Amino acid sequence: MNIGDVAQRSGLPAKTIRYYEEIGLIRPQRGENGYRRFREQDLHKLAFLGRARALGFTIEDCRTLIALYEDESRESGQVKRVAEEHLHQIDDKIAQLQSMRTTLGHLIHACAGDHRPDCPILEDLAKDVPEEAASASEGVR
Repeated sequence: MNIGDVAQRSGLPAKTIRYYEEIGLIRPQRGENGYRRFREQDLHKLAFLGRARALGFTIEDCRTLIALYEDESRESGQVKRVAEEHLHQIDDKIAQLQSMRTTLGHLIHACAGDHRPDCPILEDLAKDVPEEAASASEGVR
């Protein structure tokens, strides 16, 4: 299969497939003409990568997961640890986003949104500016 066929069947853009090859996640064969020739196992690996990335795993996590997938002597506990660490990171991100949402919701509620210039949103964004940051940004207006 050529890169267009594999892109269509895996659901990944050709640019992403080339990137995965560049960083060593996949290694398609090359024909005499230098064109990539993908095998079914390459397609399977690309689909694996696509699903892993859709779940938010990093490239390094994907590298680890592929190595574990290909290692028949792996222990499922190794895979579970990678997934648990990723889930912990997702939970942390969700908590951060919820905190941001709560803060922004309060600021929006506090802002009259009328013709007056006072704005609690801007006041909050401007408070507690370290002196170094304030003096550095004075010329950036």
